[in-house]
Amino acid sequence: MWTGLSTGRAQPGAVAIGDGKILAVGDSAEIARYVGSKTEILRANGGLVLPGLADAHTHFIDGGFQLASVNLRDAKTPQEFVRRLKEYAAHLKPGEWILGGDWDHTLWPGAPLPRHAWIDSVTPANPVFISRVDGHMALANGAAMRAAKITRDTPAPVGGEIPRDARGEPIGIFKDNAEDLIGRAIPAPSPEQRDSALARALAFAASLGVTATGHMSASWADLASYKRLERAGRMTLRVSVYLPLEDWRTVADSVQQGGGVGDWVRIGGVKGYMDGSAGSRTAFFFDPFSDSAGYRGLMRQPESDMRAWVGAADSAGLQIAVHAIGDRANAIILAIYDSVARAHGARDRRLRVEHAQHLRAEDIPRFGRLRVVPSMQPYHAIDDGRWLMQRIGPVRIRTTYAFRTLLDSDAPLAFGSDWTVAPLDPMLGVYAAVTRRTLDDRNPSGWVPEQKITVGEALRAYTSGNAWATFNEQKWGTLAAGRFADVVVLDRDPFTVAPESLGAIKPRFTIVGGRVVYRKKL
Repeated sequence: MWTGLSTGRAQPGAVAIGDGKILAVGDSAEIARYVGSKTEILRANGGLVLPGLADAHTHFIDGGFQLASVNLRDAKTPQEFVRRLKEYAAHLKPGEWILGGDWDHTLWPGAPLPRHAWIDSVTPANPVFISRVDGHMALANGAAMRAAKITRDTPAPVGGEIPRDARGEPIGIFKDNAEDLIGRAIPAPSPEQRDSALARALAFAASLGVTATGHMSASWADLASYKRLERAGRMTLRVSVYLPLEDWRTVADSVQQGGGVGDWVRIGGVKGYMDGSAGSRTAFFFDPFSDSAGYRGLMRQPESDMRAWVGAADSAGLQIAVHAIGDRANAIILAIYDSVARAHGARDRRLRVEHAQHLRAEDIPRFGRLRVVPSMQPYHAIDDGRWLMQRIGPVRIRTTYAFRTLLDSDAPLAFGSDWTVAPLDPMLGVYAAVTRRTLDDRNPSGWVPEQKITVGEALRAYTSGNAWATFNEQKWGTLAAGRFADVVVLDRDPFTVAPESLGAIKPRFTIVGGRVVYRKKL
């Protein structure tokens, strides 16, 4: 069966699809020869046909769990935060954990950190461990801390923090590596629960035109879930799974044994962490935070460990992706990448820096020179731009989320969302990259406007840029004969709408492997 897709633009265009692949791309007359009695014709009707949109960086199965959990992202006051938790807990069985949440205390008057005392009385029968929207700190209630055996004497691990009150008692907040202290007490989801979460995430992604993703910081259980759905013929997006960097040896063995290769599910490589986040004040900077005298953030791992792990993983031929947000964290990982490449010799590595948010001007050209992928999330810029000036001051923000300067330096830019940290919708990311209008609308002309990019550049970062970043440029990411038939038909043309309307564009159809996996309801 073939599908013809018309772009509906001034220059008529169409795509012919058969047997899961793109057969031809051309004008309507050229494609007419592929039309038969069984052909389904899908019309763009003024919209635009594009390669399927890819997301470079998600926590995809976690996103599926969050779709069924309490939503705290837009709770604008502590009272609303507590009320939503109370209502959600009322429908749970005693002992069930409350996870996810994605709260954002910067929305609240005065931006206080939440405390377990706020929620203990409304969640007496359920342990709670709910994440801040960036995932770099979380709030535990009293029941969760008791389950994890946390006391005033529990020390913070290296690369983590446990804020305490005046009496030395934990307030319930656990930052970065300290989150593991609670995480160890949380029961692992059953395979059935994990598969259900993945199925929810797949349907949601299809509704947004997302046909491929890089699942970062994935677990082996996540990989098993993907493979189960692949065997059942239920996958509707292509996933590159990035497993923990410290597990590099096991990952390499799995790849060598053929366990990491496939058109739907593949092991992309390994993922590590340099630092935390600016929102949690755990990103690692050269200079102190402007609003925290003398404090520069933290390293999640000792630099010596990172050098050893990156060197070993590179020797094993793995692609390496490392989270770095602060300028010092980015400078260190770029230096590690450079030294490892020099020591091990030339090859096509496509090393990645996940986030690459805050960069010194002298480090930006290193991405292009080393062909290191800056895997970035545009929506973070319009979110963080509400409060980041007070964190790092007016000088450092000039090279924060430096999309324009990176592209001008020939960096191989790839875009994503960091879902559930930010919304999965790629068109919101395009809107953010093009307008840089912060969510509080206090920057109508753009926050750090010199770093804006064009619609075409943003879409390339969500399509061919992501394909290149995962070694898939010969399979998907462009509309060309022989590529997988992963296609999205948008309901409007992003090249002709007003920039402020880009985020409102939605898919009319999403096609993966030649199969329509989403149709917009009329």
